[in-house]
Amino acid sequence: MTEPDIRIVQLDHATLAALADGDLARARQTSPVELTPYLASEERRSTWARRARQLVETPVDADWVTGVVRDEAAGLTIGGAGFHAAPDEDGMVEVGYGVDPAYRGRGYGHAILAHLIERARREPAVHVVRTSIRPDNAASLAVIARYDFVEIGEEWDEEDGLEIVRELNLQHAPNA
Repeated sequence: MTEPDIRIVQLDHATLAALADGDLARARQTSPVELTPYLASEERRSTWARRARQLVETPVDADWVTGVVRDEAAGLTIGGAGFHAAPDEDGMVEVGYGVDPAYRGRGYGHAILAHLIERARREPAVHVVRTSIRPDNAASLAVIARYDFVEIGEEWDEEDGLEIVRELNLQHAPNA
């Protein structure tokens, strides 16, 4: 099966704020691409709220944070993805993504992670890609399995609970 060819479209503050409020109609007025009900759902709202605040507090993160994922060949908006922030002082970026339940099981998770890793590889300042995944999230664990992520510890996330932290060293990792 060929992985879908996806792109991530960054959103402006107005669109992020509307999605954070769960106001899909308002978000659609300022979005450069189609938005789906999933993107304004309770599951996604806290991510959009964090990213809207982040654009105000740390504008340098604008090109890195969560955007809308599009499968242009299929003409679909299938979720949201991006990094938590621009690379930190150690050259680390952390990935985050969510696929609309209507499109899960079609290879989008793999395509998104591959896209994010390749974006990180193109950036000289990035040396490490990090994931934080709940131990019971079998789908996300399967997505990262094709890469050489190494477990480095665990953390407690206020929304998701216990997460296992893994890192992929881009200087030593083969392309998948």
